[in-house]
Amino acid sequence: MKEPFRKGRGAQINTPNPYHEHHSDESPETPDDWEDLYELRTEFIEVHPKTMLNKVDSPDIGLCYSMNPYQGCEHGCVYCYARNTHTYWGYSAGVDFEQKILIKKAAAAVLDAELRKPKYEPLPIMLAGNTDCYQPAERQFGITRQILEVLWKHKHPVGLITKNSLVLRDLDLLREMAALRLVKVSISVTTLNEELRRFLEPRTASVNSRLHTVETLAAAGIPVNVMLAPIIPGLNDHELLDMAEQVSKRGASSIGYQIVRLNGDVAAIFEDWIRKAMPDRADRVLNRIRDCHGGNLNDSRFGTRMKGEGNIADIIRQQYQLAKRLHFKEKSIEPYDFELFKSLKNPQMKLF
Repeated sequence: MKEPFRKGRGAQINTPNPYHEHHSDESPETPDDWEDLYELRTEFIEVHPKTMLNKVDSPDIGLCYSMNPYQGCEHGCVYCYARNTHTYWGYSAGVDFEQKILIKKAAAAVLDAELRKPKYEPLPIMLAGNTDCYQPAERQFGITRQILEVLWKHKHPVGLITKNSLVLRDLDLLREMAALRLVKVSISVTTLNEELRRFLEPRTASVNSRLHTVETLAAAGIPVNVMLAPIIPGLNDHELLDMAEQVSKRGASSIGYQIVRLNGDVAAIFEDWIRKAMPDRADRVLNRIRDCHGGNLNDSRFGTRMKGEGNIADIIRQQYQLAKRLHFKEKSIEPYDFELFKSLKNPQMKLF
């Protein structure tokens, strides 16, 4: 039986968890079975973190911390690299990643305690980095807002990355933090094609909403970086220049990009998705992704995994460089100010 395409979800399958000793074939046999297995309800599961600051040592990102108030993400971006982390919690990287959302209600209190430790040395914090801190669950639980309040109290810098317009709810805090160089916001823009957005990222903010978010943040004096990511050869690579122009017009101060890489279970999830959603384009897209990663869909090598290699990757890189020259030549974002945090933590510094 041909499996139906599940609208409203990115992943169409649940890949096996590699940490489970036994695997069973749960493939449904009838359309009604599919409805039962992939019903659209989301389950929220509370977990209790011992720490909120996770050290990131990747040379591709730079020395910093990541902090995730949620695990799993209801946005359903089919290409998301973070899907693979859901297996550590005992779930699948597929539909489970979008349906079983782990929430950390104690996150703000844990963070507050960590920032108070005498030996804590401030570094840039990415909020979130693994899943979206403004995903739909945030509207209900408000954990990201609580974290921002702790960071503001300590005058600790933070960078946010999201593709959800819910970030505008916290405009009051972000404006105050930006005035002291304590915050930067990155908005992820993958396409200007709303139909493609619905397939790729079914529960994210619309294209127009995302562009409005960039414009509103910038108008409020908040530094905005736009991540044109991921660039998927054969799907959205032709949009790079247009996306850069549009976000520049709306006040973005900088852009970045990454070429998609389908590590771990994401490769099977993405291939299954594109063969169901766009069967006529599937082979072309998959082959172009392979061309960027030495014949593979995945790439874990530091230095090449984000940007790819080969002719297609070179063309994308040249387009990105042209976009920066055309639309961001005179723009920049100031560095964070860590001195306020240091002086609050050690009042004696004010004497010097």
